[in-house]
Amino acid sequence: MPKKQQKQKQQSGGTPATVALTAAGVEYTVHAYDHDPAHPSYGEEAAEAMGVSPERVFKTLVADVDGALTVAVVPVAGSLDLKALASAVGGKRAAMADPALAERTTGYVRGGISPLGQRKRLRTVLDDSVAAHGTICVSAGRRGLEVELAPDDLAKLTDAVLAPIGRA
Repeated sequence: MPKKQQKQKQQSGGTPATVALTAAGVEYTVHAYDHDPAHPSYGEEAAEAMGVSPERVFKTLVADVDGALTVAVVPVAGSLDLKALASAVGGKRAAMADPALAERTTGYVRGGISPLGQRKRLRTVLDDSVAAHGTICVSAGRRGLEVELAPDDLAKLTDAVLAPIGRA
């Protein structure tokens, strides 16, 4: 899609994530809800608001693996295993990235970081539990907006590695 059309689409309510999905011809559903800034967990809030099992709603986290920013997509019902993430990409050490750096690099705000349509494409690892679901939900690029799609489509669009990086 030409850049001019992408900008027009974004201005009409789309996000870089939904623009990327549309451009790729991927089937997806957008779920919008009223974000509550007082809620303690963006992911759990999304699952509750959409009435979807937390095992099917995935959060996008940005980590630093041996000096390289890496995206980890794990169920909101659990947490990220940093050692497993490092191992999945052939690294030795992983730590959560500085939030401001994650926001600048992806082009999204914390709580709205999507694995799709990032300003700078980062290597991505999906927790292998995605395989248990026909569709999953990830951030569509802003707080209060989720996109539901097939895990295979997400993996293909992000060139993701599937690995057991989540902890219950």
